[in-house]
Amino acid sequence: MPRQFITGQKIREHVQRLGELYPPIPVDSVDFTVHDPTELTRRFGHVLDYLARVELEVDRNVLELLVLLPDVDETNRMFYADVWHPQEIQHGLILDRLQTDLGQPPAVPTNDVAARVKLLAPLAHIKPIQEIVRFLYFLTGASTERQAVLAYNRLTGGLNEMGETAIAETLIGPIKQQEPGHFAFYQMSATSMIQHEVLKPWQLYLARILRERSFGLVGTNHNNEYRKQYGGVVVALGLDEKLESYAREIGRLEARLLWAKEKGMEFPPYVLRSLRESVSMYRDEILGGGAQSATA
Repeated sequence: MPRQFITGQKIREHVQRLGELYPPIPVDSVDFTVHDPTELTRRFGHVLDYLARVELEVDRNVLELLVLLPDVDETNRMFYADVWHPQEIQHGLILDRLQTDLGQPPAVPTNDVAARVKLLAPLAHIKPIQEIVRFLYFLTGASTERQAVLAYNRLTGGLNEMGETAIAETLIGPIKQQEPGHFAFYQMSATSMIQHEVLKPWQLYLARILRERSFGLVGTNHNNEYRKQYGGVVVALGLDEKLESYAREIGRLEARLLWAKEKGMEFPPYVLRSLRESVSMYRDEILGGGAQSATA
């Protein structure tokens, strides 16, 4: 069967459809009714806080894109400025509204452009470098959106199990509906670059090195406190029970595109390693806290 190439026009049409089908979720469309605030906070309060913070950090994400991809084409600009940012910022606002309704402090997003990003600015205009950065941006976006979809799926199940159907259906449901389209954009864009051989062998080699050294789970921002919190989210959602399956879902695309020469690789090892480290950091804190309480 002949391979179907993903064209720029196809990606652009996808972005246009996303904007038409999924406008930002209106706050007044959400039913914030909660039957058991105490139990919801105990079970998923830290999950809501983490998700709200990550969604609200899209402001920083856009600033970083402006630094890393100064010569971005119109399709990418339309995606991140006209579709993705308005949708994601609204996700963050309604999640933050829910958690503050529960009596939790508002989310505190990190909106300063990272120093490592600023260091890349002088190189960003060099075309071969920008091509590598653009490819890694697509892989990061795909990984991030896949993590979001899996988290929202698990959260929906947990909320329905608790009988908190109002927020499951009118808040998490609409968010969950928008995330797969974002993933599809990143997947199509990265795949198209490989299909059209945009990257030369040396660029792919450098991309593999950079990806392995810089990979981070969504929202961790190379910050150990956030990595520990991510581990808590994984445990709360029950994703720690099958970490290898979770890693496969997150890393499947880059295993296929970036590590294709490594036969039999279902996901890059650094994905599972990052997951295990985050969960271990969280559990170490819980056990350490328990030991302190026992001796107090």
